[in-house]
Amino acid sequence: MALRDLIPFNNGSREVGLHRAETNPFLALHREMNRLFDDAFRAFDVAPFSSQGIGWPSVEVNETDKDVKVVAEVPGLEEKDVNVELRDGLLTISGEKKSETEDKERRFSERYYGRFERSIPVGEVDQDKVAATFKNGVLAVTLPKSPAAQQKVKRIAINSK
Repeated sequence: MALRDLIPFNNGSREVGLHRAETNPFLALHREMNRLFDDAFRAFDVAPFSSQGIGWPSVEVNETDKDVKVVAEVPGLEEKDVNVELRDGLLTISGEKKSETEDKERRFSERYYGRFERSIPVGEVDQDKVAATFKNGVLAVTLPKSPAAQQKVKRIAINSK
């Protein structure tokens, strides 16, 4: 599993990659297009793509030699509202967050409602030993690596000259 697969490009920060963008016209164009789209959506009082559904729920992935731990924040949901599936080395967290009020009563909302699905590549894991817990809107999934996956890791010694 490549950790870079889980990190969104630029993560909403304008400071990241400024030096590279100044020397690379394509990165500068990419950053400027993101800014233009953010400004356009802000003018209509609509959240931009990055915070409305895409990339929600927020996850944290930790990997050791023995296991992969995925923690997802799903505030306002109960255990019965969340589905967790593991298929072909891909962990999928899905569910639905329902609105508590009708739209006619809502004046303004930055809260996210509706269906969500988040898929995270976890590699080769022992499917029989996967465990999940849910407490206070936080889902934690522990995925022990299979013996074959643990043997694939090779430490390389660094020699000084």
